[in-house]
Amino acid sequence: MATDATQAIIAKTIADSDVVLFMKGTKQFPQCGFSATAVKILEHLGVPFKDVNVLDDMAVREGIKTFSNWPTIPQLYVKGEFVGGCDIMKEMYQAGELHDLICQKGIPHAHHHG
Repeated sequence: MATDATQAIIAKTIADSDVVLFMKGTKQFPQCGFSATAVKILEHLGVPFKDVNVLDDMAVREGIKTFSNWPTIPQLYVKGEFVGGCDIMKEMYQAGELHDLICQKGIPHAHHHG
């Protein structure tokens, strides 16, 4: 069961960075295929993001699922809003919607989709 303290840490982490990816491993060394895919998508878009390794902290690993009401990791947050997991990111990326979202939120990024 996630504690209020954990939820507060998660909320602060999300508030402190425009783009946050809760993942297994780090952006340099993803520990699962889904997390690796999520990192690749963000890197393709050239979006700077904060990576949070849930394997470092069991409280965060469980807490993020409660926080977002989403059962799996990775989880992407943009400007404090939960976007989705790997599948949603892939679909949105392929449709150009993820790039649109990044633009709408005014997040600086390196290059444009397609």
